[in-house]
Amino acid sequence: MKEQKLTRCNGCGKTIAFENDMYREGVLQVEQEWGYFSGKDGERHSFCLCEACYDKMIRNFAIPVKIEEYL
Repeated sequence: MKEQKLTRCNGCGKTIAFENDMYREGVLQVEQEWGYFSGKDGERHSFCLCEACYDKMIRNFAIPVKIEEYL
């Protein structure tokens, strides 16, 4: 039997299925270890966003995301 794990989008709270070692939809995963010269020195932050929340976030960037075809 396939094992299915679930995670949630940190932006909207939507449940995202994860099975067979992969997410069942587009997800942005971020892990950041903060170091010297930051107010978060020694902390590790992680979150994931569904594709809709990612699109919403990047619309607010002053400098657009660089997008390239890779296939």
